[in-house]
Amino acid sequence: MVYPLPAALISCGSEPETYNLITVSWIGTLCTDPPMCYISVRPGRHSSEILKQQGEFVINLTTKDMARATDWCGVRSGRDYNKFRESGLTPLPATVVNCPIVAESPVSIECKVREVRPLGTHDLFIADVVNVIADDRFIDPESGAMDLETAGLIAYSHGNYYELGKKIGKFGWSVMKEKTRRRQGRE
Repeated sequence: MVYPLPAALISCGSEPETYNLITVSWIGTLCTDPPMCYISVRPGRHSSEILKQQGEFVINLTTKDMARATDWCGVRSGRDYNKFRESGLTPLPATVVNCPIVAESPVSIECKVREVRPLGTHDLFIADVVNVIADDRFIDPESGAMDLETAGLIAYSHGNYYELGKKIGKFGWSVMKEKTRRRQGRE
């Protein structure tokens, strides 16, 4: 399998009594124009039916400070627990979709389901990205990109969580002229 993967919290549900969180690592970008992404969820999961009925969700990226809650939401069922209350995470209204974002998340990606494809053990939810909410504290003012060292995002690989963040290069650095690479401290 392809690892590491993001450890994301998917929030769904249209009313506080139906709000739920599910930890998902089978997640990714499908297209930039139009912006699309996907999540894969086992059909038996509590969130699966909510996602199918509502057709909306939020991908909330997680940090090292959220790691315990992220893991907890992945091993407990929303059928038995109010995951927001039990995990200590805070639901806030999303901007476009009718489900919550996680206030503690540095990036929340609001999605509307375009298609659900059953693929054996998991259903693939293909979704249009309709809004992105990013915490300005984690955005590099020069590049406008996520500052991974500051954000402390986590990834999942073979049953373990890891913090991301050490920059080793940038797009195109492998073909930059040697003098430019040295000046930028890449060699």
